[in-house]
Amino acid sequence: MTLYDLGWNARFEAEFADCLSKGWQPARLVRDNKISYGARLGDGAEMEVALGGAVYHEAATDAELPAVGDWVALEIGDDGNEYDAVIRARLTRQTCLSRKAPGKSTEEQVLAANVDVVFVITEAGQDFNLRRMERYFAILQRSGARSVVLLNKSDLYSDEENQVAKAKLCDLNPNVEVHITSALESAGVDVLRSYLKSGVTIALIGSSGVGKSSLINQLLGQEFLWTGEVNGVTGKGMHTTTARELILLPGGGMLIDNPGIREVQMWTDAKTLKESFSDFDHIARDCLFHNCKHGSDRGCAIQAALKAGTLSKERFANYLKLDEELEKLRKRRKKRQLTISRRIRRELKSKGEKYSRKYDVD
Repeated sequence: MTLYDLGWNARFEAEFADCLSKGWQPARLVRDNKISYGARLGDGAEMEVALGGAVYHEAATDAELPAVGDWVALEIGDDGNEYDAVIRARLTRQTCLSRKAPGKSTEEQVLAANVDVVFVITEAGQDFNLRRMERYFAILQRSGARSVVLLNKSDLYSDEENQVAKAKLCDLNPNVEVHITSALESAGVDVLRSYLKSGVTIALIGSSGVGKSSLINQLLGQEFLWTGEVNGVTGKGMHTTTARELILLPGGGMLIDNPGIREVQMWTDAKTLKESFSDFDHIARDCLFHNCKHGSDRGCAIQAALKAGTLSKERFANYLKLDEELEKLRKRRKKRQLTISRRIRRELKSKGEKYSRKYDVD
C-alpha cells in the first residue's frame, strides 16, 4: 500500500512540502473517536492520534477541525501522552460534504472530507421524497464531489414503480446519475463497484433503513456492518451506523459510511442554490426586470411558466422555502458573529483597563 492508494495526489504533496521539512508524516483520518482519531499511514499502518493544541485553537469553528477523510500532518514519537502521534496540521480539503448541524445551531457539520463520489441512497417507496432530494442535490452541489443516486431495495417494488421513481429523479436533476439496486438480491451492485478504483473515495448518505449497511456488506463481501429492521409503522429504520468511518475496500478504493440522516438542513449559499435549481435560472433570464422577485412582478417569466404548467409549483415552493431557510441562517450567523465580536472587544477593553491601572500604580 502507498499514500496514493489512500487518495494522495500531487496537490496534497505540494501543500505538504513545508510539513515534510519539519519531519512530520502525512496520514489520512479514518475514524473520529471524539477525543482522538484513527489515522492510516502510507504503509497501511493505523494508529491512534491526538489533536494538537495549535490545530484546535486555530480552528474558528468545529467545521475547521479535522474530520474523517482529511489529510493531516503527524508528529510521531513519544511525547509523554497516551497516543502514537499528534496532529500538527490539516491539509486544505479538495472536496467537503457538509450540512447545517442539527438543531438550532448556526454551525456547519462536516459529513466527509476529500470525497470523490457521493451516493445518495433512497428507495421507490416510503423514503422517496423529491423535496428532500432537492435538499441533497443542493448540499452536493456545494461539496464539489460527483453525485450519484441509488434507488435501493428494488426487490420490494415493481419494475414500473422503480422506473417511475428513476424518471422523476432524472427530470429533477438531469446531471445526476441514477441507478436501481437491490442489496438483498445483489442486483446493480456491480454498477456501484464500477465507480471504485485505487485512490478513489466514495461516501454513502441517506435516511436510516434504506439499506446503506447492506450495500457496504456487498462491497466488502462480508457482514462487516450490522443491518437493522425497518419500523413497520413509521417506515423508518434504526441507526445501524453510529459513527463515521473510512473503510478500505478489498477491490480497491475507500468508502466513508455515515449514520442515517433524518434532518437534511442546508449549508450553502444563494449562488450554489441557484446552480442546484438551474432550470429556474434559465427561465428567469426571460423576466422583464433583472431584479424580479418572481412574485406579482410584471413580466415575470417564472410566474408565466407556473401558469403554463412547464414549471412545477411544488418545486418552486420548495426553492422559496430553501431560499428563506438560507436567509434565516445567514441572519443568525451574522448575529452570532456580532455577539462574538462584541464579547472580544469587551474582553480586550477590560484587559486594557487592568493594564492601564497597573501601569499607573507602578
